[in-house]
Amino acid sequence: METEKTRYTDEELEEFKALILEKLERARNEYDHYRAALMNQEGNDTADTSPTFKVLEEGASTLSKEEAGRLAMRQAQFIQHLQNALIRIENKTYGIDRITGKLIPKERLRAVPHATLGVDSKK
Repeated sequence: METEKTRYTDEELEEFKALILEKLERARNEYDHYRAALMNQEGNDTADTSPTFKVLEEGASTLSKEEAGRLAMRQAQFIQHLQNALIRIENKTYGIDRITGKLIPKERLRAVPHATLGVDSKK
């Protein structure tokens, strides 16, 4: 009789760690991009254009700054979730549903590597 696995093997955890580190790097790059847009380091200067166009341009840049701020906050939260997942890997508790204590399916973890709930628990 086969007993149910209670945790992922060290090899499996290493596989997830590589996936998370890759996503973390991408997320940090995106975060930096949003921060740069927020700080307006792109250098969109409208000093030499007509006043009407400048007003329209400033309105558009305000909207994009708000959007950049929102996206930067979401990205920072995503980065934190990924970092927490790395801690769970180190603690060998990664991939364990925090409600049922059962393993979260690999397919779900590959899609959402920072998940702490299986699909059934999430419902």
